[in-house]
Amino acid sequence: MDIRIDLTNTIIETDRLTLRFWTENDLEDFFEYATEEGVGEMAGWKHHSSAADTKKILDMFLRHKNDLAISYKEKVIGSIGLNSSWANIDETFGILKVKDLGYVLNKNYWNQGLMTEALQHVIPYCFAELKLDALTCGHFTFNQQSKRVIDKLKFEFVEETTFECLPLKQTFQYLRYIKIA
Repeated sequence: MDIRIDLTNTIIETDRLTLRFWTENDLEDFFEYATEEGVGEMAGWKHHSSAADTKKILDMFLRHKNDLAISYKEKVIGSIGLNSSWANIDETFGILKVKDLGYVLNKNYWNQGLMTEALQHVIPYCFAELKLDALTCGHFTFNQQSKRVIDKLKFEFVEETTFECLPLKQTFQYLRYIKIA
């Protein structure tokens, strides 16, 4: 069951990160990592080719209120989104209040444990503060970085499926996972 959430007043501190709602001032940092080839493609979107592309997505984040900026030493290096989940239409999980966890990180910060650290704080927040019953997530079969994060967070594998990725004009094998509160 999909529910509406609002992360505008959310601030989550970890040892190295601040997870917070986006601001207009984040455009330059967002543009920096969103234009890097291979970053968006791991998550199913084309890397941005202009600041206007990035501004359009930032405006969407500000409107929809379900994405957090990941800030490291005052620099935005990624994002975490809580979006509508495939589980909302699943016979087994459709009765649960569930969101899909999506995340992306600037390539310069990969393999430092930062995304795992961020999600280790976001997940309890989702269950305790947002009152979600479950979280889903997934990755393309070639995205081993996301697989490692999902494994560390102990999500339960549900299924492998195909995913038609319209922005990339390709179909990928996609692995789905769930974590129940």
